Amino acid sequence: MAGENWPLEKTFSFNHLPSKTPSFLQDRDVLKLLMKWSMLGRISAQSYSFDQCFYPYDSETFVLSFFRDPNVVSTLRRMEAGAWLPLDKPVVSVDVEPVQCTQVSMELFDPFYSCGIVRPSGHLVKCFHDVYPDYDELRLMLHEEDSEHYHVVGREERGEFLFRLFKHLCVGGELCQYEDNIEPYINTTKQIYKELISVQKDPETKKISVVSTVFKVCAYDDSGRCFPQRRDEEQTFAFVIVDPFKRHMTLFYHCYGVGNMCM
Repeated sequence: MAGENWPLEKTFSFNHLPSKTPSFLQDRDVLKLLMKWSMLGRISAQSYSFDQCFYPYDSETFVLSFFRDPNVVSTLRRMEAGAWLPLDKPVVSVDVEPVQCTQVSMELFDPFYSCGIVRPSGHLVKCFHDVYPDYDELRLMLHEEDSEHYHVVGREERGEFLFRLFKHLCVGGELCQYEDNIEPYINTTKQIYKELISVQKDPETKKISVVSTVFKVCAYDDSGRCFPQRRDEEQTFAFVIVDPFKRHMTLFYHCYGVGNMCM
């Protein structure tokens, strides 16, 4: 109707929380592993508070507001040619992919120990590969759909944030030195996941459930993709993890390339 006043589109405001630095980015044991996996100096996690109630249907507005907020833009860096650079152009659009996040234990990985991927000692079972001389059954099942063990983890479970995080750590950066034992991958995945995700316990059933909402995101300026970096790589990722109750969110991201060689 002419003259009717329509409400303005909902927007969110954000404040950087510099004191909320994840402990896994300060843990020397984790940092040594990230260096070995060629991810050190290329992986980051930054936390922010926001000012309004969040609902999953607000996800695109939420993420676009985030990348346009001056308090975010002034603290955010993208990586180009091995250097962290500021976002020098306004973000005009975003891609937002919902990521399933329901896991509250590491049981997802139990089948690895009984199907021939991992020995009882935790050592990875080696296998022949046409291209790579030193290969194992874990990397085979992570990458190749026609591998014998690919379906040990179902399609839905492969979409879980926990599994995605595990796979990203296993694949690593450009000069990744792979582990012979699965435990460093499992333990590091658990430590990072527990810190990024918020859970609650039902007072009646005592059941623990995830309250965080997770999205995989990327941002575009008028020249194209700009965050996490302009080049699209499987190992370049950015996840937004939202705690709707605390009104906190964490941006967890990695830019593929050669990681730092020293701490």
